[in-house]
Amino acid sequence: MNGFVLGGVSSGVGKTVATLAIVQALEDAGYDVQPAKAGPDFIDPSHHEAIAGRPSRTLDLWLCGDDGVRRNYARGEGDICVVEGVMGLYDGDGSSTAMVAEALDLPVVLVVDAKAGMESVAATALGFQQFAAEIGRDIEVAGIIAQRAHGGRHEQGIRDALPGDLEFFGRIPPNPDLEIPDRHLGLEMGQEVTLPTGALREAAETLEADRLAAVAREPPALSSADSAPSEPVDARIAVASDAAFCFRYPATIERFRERADLVTFSPVAGDPVPDCDGVYLPGGYPELHAADLEAAGTLSELGDRASDGLPVLGECGGLMAMSQSLTTADGDRHEMAGILPADVTMHDRYQALDHVELEALDDVLTADTGGRIRGHEFHYSSADVDGDARFAFETVRGDGIDGDHDGLLEYESMGTYVHVHAESGAFDRFLETVSR
Repeated sequence: MNGFVLGGVSSGVGKTVATLAIVQALEDAGYDVQPAKAGPDFIDPSHHEAIAGRPSRTLDLWLCGDDGVRRNYARGEGDICVVEGVMGLYDGDGSSTAMVAEALDLPVVLVVDAKAGMESVAATALGFQQFAAEIGRDIEVAGIIAQRAHGGRHEQGIRDALPGDLEFFGRIPPNPDLEIPDRHLGLEMGQEVTLPTGALREAAETLEADRLAAVAREPPALSSADSAPSEPVDARIAVASDAAFCFRYPATIERFRERADLVTFSPVAGDPVPDCDGVYLPGGYPELHAADLEAAGTLSELGDRASDGLPVLGECGGLMAMSQSLTTADGDRHEMAGILPADVTMHDRYQALDHVELEALDDVLTADTGGRIRGHEFHYSSADVDGDARFAFETVRGDGIDGDHDGLLEYESMGTYVHVHAESGAFDRFLETVSR
C-alpha cells in the first residue's frame, strides 16, 4: 500500500480538515483510501473513518515501537494510505510526525497556513524541507497543501514562489463550514459531527488527487515473522462500546478478535453485562453521560460481578466508570460502579497530557513484575484515592493517578489513566491472564 504523511507547520494549522479533503479527493478520483494518524489521538481518526468508511490506523512510535508501526501500517487496506500528522512536523520527543515518516520511509506533504502570505508560504515550506537534514532526519518533504488559500492571484503567487523540488498539491479554500466544533480533549467525535458534504467536496475539487497519488510510495516489506498472527486463547471478552466508551484503537479490537471471542455491550443503554471471562472499559466521555450511566444499572451490575472475581480492565474513562463516584465540572455527583476505592472529579483544565511509561510492581492484568509498558494519558479528571489503595505500576514517565503511581487495583480488576496500544503487549497479557 503506497502512502504519504500529511505534516503541519504547527498545531492548529488545519491538518484534520486537509486530511478529510484529501481522502475525499482521492476517493472521488477512484482510489481506495486507508486513513491513519501519526499520534495517540482517538478523535481525529473518528473523522477519518466517517469519510473513508474504514477505521484509521494508529501509528505512534512511543506506543507501538518501530516494528509495531510498520505492522499496523501493513494491516491497512486500500490503494493509498493518508497519514495525518500530530502537532507540527518536527514536534514531539516520543513520536513526532517526522519520526513516523522516517520509520515508514514515506514522503511528507506539508500543510502551510496561506491565509496572509504567498512568497512567505514558499519560504516556510523550504525551511521545513531543509530542516530535516539539519537534524539528521531522513525524510522527503515533497510539496505543500495551502490551507486557507484563495484561488486566482493568491494561489498562483504561491505556485510561482515554490522552488522546483517542492510541488503544489492544491489548496483548502477559507470556509467557515470547514470547521469542526471542539470541546475538552479536542474536536467533537466524527460520529457526532461531520463536515457538510458540499463544503468538503468543494475543498476536494481544489486538490490535485492524481499528483498526490503519484507522490505516494510503499514502505519496506515486513518479514513473515513480523506479520505472523498470534495464537488464540480460550476466553470471551466483553468490550463496552457506546458514546461514553468510544476511545479504543482499532488494533486493540483486532487483537481481541484474533485471539478470543469478543462481544460488545452498552452501559449507557443499560445492557446487561455479558457472560464473559473479562471486561474491557475503554476511555471516552463518561462525564457527558454520567446521569444515564448512574440510572442504567449496568455499572452497578458490573461492580457486583467484579466483587465476585470477574476481571475488569478500565482505561481513563473506564477508570472513572469503575470508581465510587464521578463529579462533573458543574458539581453534579453520580454513583459509578464502585469497584475501585476512588472518587473522580472533572476539572476545567486538563490534568495530564503526555506519553507515559509504567513499570509493574507485581504481576498484574497487563504486565509481569518489573515489566514496562508505554502508553498515553490525556484527561481532565483527577482521582481522590483511599490511603490504603493498591497500585499496579510506578510511573517512570507521566503523572498517572497520584503523580507516582498508576493502575488502581481491587479484586481481580484494574483501572488506569493510561491508554495503551495492542503493540505494547498489555492486551495479550490481559487475554492470557483471564483465560487462566
